[in-house]
Amino acid sequence: MVSSVVSSAAASQACPVPFAPIAESIPPNVFAVMDGKVAKAVAQGADVIDLAKGNPDAYPAQFIRDEAKRAVDDPLNARYTSFDGKPAFLEAAATWYQREHGVSLDWPTQLFAVEGAVDALAGLYAILIEPGDAVAFADPYYPSYHCMAHMCRAEEVLLPALAERGFLPDLDAVPDATWDRVKLLVLNYPNNPTGAQAPLEFLQHAVELAKRHRFVIVHDYAYCGLGVGGPDAQQHSILEVPGACDVAVEVCSLSKMYAMAGWRAGFVAGNTAIVDRLKHYHYQMGSMITGSVQDAGTVALDSDQSCVAELADLYVRRRSIVAQGLERAGLRVFDSPGGIYVWAKVPADWDGDRLADYLLDKAQVAVLPGSCFGAVGLDYVRLSLLKPQEQLQQAVERIAAVLG
Repeated sequence: MVSSVVSSAAASQACPVPFAPIAESIPPNVFAVMDGKVAKAVAQGADVIDLAKGNPDAYPAQFIRDEAKRAVDDPLNARYTSFDGKPAFLEAAATWYQREHGVSLDWPTQLFAVEGAVDALAGLYAILIEPGDAVAFADPYYPSYHCMAHMCRAEEVLLPALAERGFLPDLDAVPDATWDRVKLLVLNYPNNPTGAQAPLEFLQHAVELAKRHRFVIVHDYAYCGLGVGGPDAQQHSILEVPGACDVAVEVCSLSKMYAMAGWRAGFVAGNTAIVDRLKHYHYQMGSMITGSVQDAGTVALDSDQSCVAELADLYVRRRSIVAQGLERAGLRVFDSPGGIYVWAKVPADWDGDRLADYLLDKAQVAVLPGSCFGAVGLDYVRLSLLKPQEQLQQAVERIAAVLG
């Protein structure tokens, strides 16, 4: 009886002081909203196949898990780790850049360990953006780019990335006067939600614009290693562009590349001044990656990357199942060469929100409406490939059945 009284009182409590403006400006988290819808459907007895989440169902390779287990028993890993990240982890990241992208980095000054991509992005927004500054990013976009800009009270410059351009924005369509206002351009290739991949020429042009108009580029490279489809699908680090480190930093995550999403590890690379200022911000406002996770990440980065290639091949097979099933159901699917999602245009007379609600209700399949990712996505839905193939097959069969 006491616990119920306490719970009731706690539910009605108010903060005794006004919240700070940033707390009052937090937009809803689109992924949490969908989680709530799925949980409600499951509670009502629905057998939901959840294709709304980008949460890897794969497991880190055995050699990565073995190193993590060994590292847990290392007494030094019970202590705080180095502020910047373990030297071995940073050296492994530098080696990975050299081997995979031909990029030479000075690990003490151009690399910094972070607890995943969002941790890095939040810190970069904090050190680069003031109220009123202009932040540019493609639409469709990963929701955090919009939410962080909104919470910073920044001006958002949306760059439409349309189907006819392979979901790449037309950088030349932006007037010079607008570029002159931009302080930060956020790029994300392979892209979430579309899976679009940027050719090196696109990244080169972005760097040229950044130098000409004096803005910073943050490249969110969270899906590195997961490109498919042969030479045309080759992935590029923005740091491959000569002189990119003059204006750019890149954010890499181990979450998708090695299926280590719950382990929380990644790194920021590039411009020394930005990396240095991010470090000092993080010293006060952040926390370092667990030592055993850094040890596991070190062996992953130092490996021959065959485990990443196996994951990419797995997603190729899964994408084929989902894409073909959706096409049969009347949806037009973007032939994505990268990432872990299928981006599909909804049938005529539908929009993404209506279709997502309908599929959850009638097919018991959860997908994300494209409106979660901006205005360009209104007539699209995003489906995750992070379920076993049997469930993906069952999901598209359900979708086809309810769409006739």
